Amino acid sequence: MSALAESIQHPASITTTGLIALSRKSRGLSLKSGVISAVQSGDYQSAFKGRGMEYNESRLYQPGDDIRNIDWRVTARTGKAHTKLFCEERERPVHLWVDFRKPMFFATRGKFKSVIAAEMASLFAWTANQQGDRVGGIIFSDDVHRELKPQRGKSSVLRLIKTMVEHDAWSNTGHYIADHKSLLRSLISLRHLVRPGSLVILLSDFRGLDDEVRSHLIRLRQHNEVVLVHIYDWLEQYLPPAGQYRITNGVQELEIDTHNKKLVDDYQKKFNEHKNQILRITRSSHMNYLCCRTEDNPEKIIREGLRER
Repeated sequence: MSALAESIQHPASITTTGLIALSRKSRGLSLKSGVISAVQSGDYQSAFKGRGMEYNESRLYQPGDDIRNIDWRVTARTGKAHTKLFCEERERPVHLWVDFRKPMFFATRGKFKSVIAAEMASLFAWTANQQGDRVGGIIFSDDVHRELKPQRGKSSVLRLIKTMVEHDAWSNTGHYIADHKSLLRSLISLRHLVRPGSLVILLSDFRGLDDEVRSHLIRLRQHNEVVLVHIYDWLEQYLPPAGQYRITNGVQELEIDTHNKKLVDDYQKKFNEHKNQILRITRSSHMNYLCCRTEDNPEKIIREGLRER
């Protein structure tokens, strides 16, 4: 196996070389079809108006035209009422919100959730760049927050990759103390960064999803297209076959007995409730939903998710 292939497939880390190599796999992807059908860019049709629109031309006023769009200069020069016509900006901001909190550095199959998130973010970023969109976003962990304002060109994708690869989360091996508010804080920052008419792609396991987080997700969707990518491991959904197991987080140890049917059922029920909560939010707010397990192929998940339906 070549060094390049290893860099792409390593289950517990990411490299600049590996994420750059994903640009080739993004060539067959498109954010202009399938579930991403109403976002604002180039030749899209969109409900977003005002900000994100640019002047195209003026024509004679027609009954029903919005008087706020009358071109007074042309009207004064010609003596006939003219209306300004607008088209959507060719460059649309694409924001990638990437979760590098401690629980994302976990997998029992395939690759760490954080690796999957980084690979999917890179695929989306390369695709956006190829379509002429601007790439930015937020890379966050429990205590480190990196904000990237959208920029155009290949350099914006390389900047995103560099930020992900060099993020402190990869070297932070200290004891994990759950801080679910980090999800909320990062989402609030994202709402301040995003301008109306953007495409926002959220990549996370969404631990800590509560009513406050839900409220900000809904408000984010009001003026933007949102894609929510739920990343999880098989063991988070199912306990292993009947037996006794000892697990540890490096500090504490716990023994579980999966002969206990109630324990197994309650465990799966808790995961299903979490996933169903995410699905309710996406459906009620008309967000786009993708899910990816740690053993899945990120490129395939994106390709199938963006396929025409």
